[in-house]
Amino acid sequence: MPAPQFSPYISFPGNAAEAFAYYAEIFGGELELSKYDDFPDMSGFPFTPPPGSVAHAQLHGGLVTLAGGDGMAMEGQALPGLESDVYSYLIGLDTVEQAEALIEAMTSSGAEVAMPFELAPWGDHYGQVKDRYGVLWALVVGGSGPEGAPGQEA
Repeated sequence: MPAPQFSPYISFPGNAAEAFAYYAEIFGGELELSKYDDFPDMSGFPFTPPPGSVAHAQLHGGLVTLAGGDGMAMEGQALPGLESDVYSYLIGLDTVEQAEALIEAMTSSGAEVAMPFELAPWGDHYGQVKDRYGVLWALVVGGSGPEGAPGQEA
């Protein structure tokens, strides 16, 4: 049996194609995207997607594996926004320089630093960036703190 896999799935409010193109640029990897317009028969769906809506997108092979699409509300319901401070997507990086380069790429394209990337009390470098779509990304470089700091081997 193949090993289980985990991938976050984000339902965007109509801008999934734009968001996934952005993530492919920032994180690298291969982007696969299919639109509802590509389906020959939509009669079994409980909603009518707007033209050009993304049914499924997947980014893999780069820094992250991520899936998503344009969220579709059922008749009479509204989609919630992506803004949230109760969850984040954690990316573990090898070096502080790699994390700083990623933060620079994200902030130069509309993201905001939610928590400065710096040495945390537990001995790792840690910070958070909220991208231009409202998604919160946490970045960590493990073992980058002083030897003997909490969480480090003495």
